[in-house]
Amino acid sequence: MADIKDINNRNVFDVLFERGYVEQITHEEELKELLGKEKVTFYVGFDPTADSLHIGSFVQLMVASHMQKHGHKPIILVGGGTAFVADPTGKTDMRRMLNKEEIDYYVSRFKVQFSKFLDFEGENAAIIVNNADWLLELNYIEFIRDIGVHFSVNRMLTAECFKQRMEKGLSFFEFNYMLLQSYDFLELFRKYGCSVQFGGNDQWSNIIAGVELIRKVERKPAFGLTFKLLLNSEGNKMGKTESGAIWLDADKTSAYDFYQYWRNIDDASVEDTLYILTFLPVDEVKRLGALKDQEINEAKKVLAYEITKIVHGEEEANKAKATAESLFEAGSTDIEMPTTDIDESKIAAGISISDLLLATGIVPSKGEGKRLIMQGGISLIKQNAEVKITDFAYMVTATDFSDKELVIKKGKKVFHKVVVKG
Repeated sequence: MADIKDINNRNVFDVLFERGYVEQITHEEELKELLGKEKVTFYVGFDPTADSLHIGSFVQLMVASHMQKHGHKPIILVGGGTAFVADPTGKTDMRRMLNKEEIDYYVSRFKVQFSKFLDFEGENAAIIVNNADWLLELNYIEFIRDIGVHFSVNRMLTAECFKQRMEKGLSFFEFNYMLLQSYDFLELFRKYGCSVQFGGNDQWSNIIAGVELIRKVERKPAFGLTFKLLLNSEGNKMGKTESGAIWLDADKTSAYDFYQYWRNIDDASVEDTLYILTFLPVDEVKRLGALKDQEINEAKKVLAYEITKIVHGEEEANKAKATAESLFEAGSTDIEMPTTDIDESKIAAGISISDLLLATGIVPSKGEGKRLIMQGGISLIKQNAEVKITDFAYMVTATDFSDKELVIKKGKKVFHKVVVKG
């Protein structure tokens, strides 16, 4: 976990506002006063729907880390139970149902990634709990009688998390999700004294429901806070590329590719991302964010390095930085970069550039590969000479390789090495 000392006994509430995390909040003055005078237990939740978290989860983990550094106790709730139901929020279709084995495996993978952000030892050690422990054994009639009675169907139908699904159809199965998430908050309140839930802005309706449930059933204060979704300058969610999502697991997105993603974000997003996804002091963020024109690239290098260091560690961040600098500043290809092995027999027979691009994962489809080639976006680097490929039917053969290695360049800043094996 990244280590920072810039606490100075400040109320973490002010820190979260200053760094631009906060989007919506319940009972604002009450929560600010509480965080200023007491150490609270709070939670953030993650449904295990893949074998890795992606950068959409990054903001939640950063908020949890700031909270813990200010003395508050984190609960990481993994949705081993709610993953069976699937949150309809932000989805146009019902999510694929998972089996228990898949969910258990995904939960085990998440735990490794949480440790990059949080301490699991010490006075305010983080804990991980799984809502499968209480949800899977619920008696449905008792649950609807004791919990469902506090929910108005009319009001639920006005919630943003359901409204966008109404035209295509919202199953009753998914309609239960708000009740289950609210019950999670109630259960954590009862077991651990957890009084605050954090989540992305798309969880606002669910979080309000949980806060109100505790206040009705337990007649005690509970609070919710949502933070801004990570968006680029065009208003789209960050974390999507031509080849798919940006994952926190190095086996799914290499440290180099991860570094490169942040190195190449648009200029307008640099300052906000430095505030939200790094622990750099505010004064340094302001300095970097004020850089213009070519100088903004220095800020992007700092951003990419700091974020990669948090997720992949200092050693991998240094490697990624060295690789990028060697490629872009020295023009060398004798360095570490994403690599794909290919059987010698395929090269002997010749392989089309479109098939090779697909095999390396540089493009998600042949159609995308064809588009890039026709737009002049693909080159081969052989013996440090760059050759632009303009024919999508071009056949790559052994003559394109030097010492059984070939580097493919996409655009200006994406490089991938192909190595002949056999």
